[in-house]
Amino acid sequence: MPAIVDKDLCTGCVACVDSCPVEAISMNGKDLAVVDAEACVDCGDCVDTCPVDAISMS
Repeated sequence: MPAIVDKDLCTGCVACVDSCPVEAISMNGKDLAVVDAEACVDCGDCVDTCPVDAISMS
């Protein structure tokens, strides 16, 4: 299951973008992280990196 970003918690810090080994995360126009479900390999690196716990794998 691909990573899911909680839009209410995301602060737009881009830590997850930098941590994604397959570049499946980008920032949208509102400075919120967006996960490309097709590209996500379910590694969880973004979950471990997010300083505000805005990303989950469920």
